[in-house]
Amino acid sequence: MIAIQVLEQSVVVFSKNYLPISKINVRRAIQLLIAGKAEALNLTQESWLVRSPSIVLVVPAYIRLTVASVERIWKIPPVNRREVLRRDNYTCQYCGSHKHLTLDHVIPVSRGGLHTWDNVVTACERCNQRKSDRTPIEASMPLHTQPKAPMHPTVAFAEQFWRAEPFPPEIGGTSKHNAETNIS
Repeated sequence: MIAIQVLEQSVVVFSKNYLPISKINVRRAIQLLIAGKAEALNLTQESWLVRSPSIVLVVPAYIRLTVASVERIWKIPPVNRREVLRRDNYTCQYCGSHKHLTLDHVIPVSRGGLHTWDNVVTACERCNQRKSDRTPIEASMPLHTQPKAPMHPTVAFAEQFWRAEPFPPEIGGTSKHNAETNIS
């Protein structure tokens, strides 16, 4: 593998409390390891041997921060057009269109529906007019996804990580072969 490609490989960073918080490249992982701000986690055999004129460093696929970071306070954003469109991936939740998007109350406000994360969805103008003052069931227009409030970005990353990441060999998973490179 070419040295530059190795430096751009992904390393998963765990918090001091073993919560997966992000992915960084090998270059940043080396900085954290050398500065003593992180330690290697031997969850898999996957690692990269990185050489420079003065040091040889084994960079694992997983590292854990050794410094306690102050958790940022994260508030659920307000229910507004920009945040709802972002949550729904700029897609009509009734037909899947990406054009002429508006907001729609699943249970109409005129029927007691509130302007909350679990009652507001993205809808194209056509679907919004077709649904009118009815519920999705009454209009025979099922939602593609159930609306919910967005979650903390770290929690979202951890959830995605545990779903997508292969399990380590110790618990029945497999890992890729080690890669080696020289950096001059």
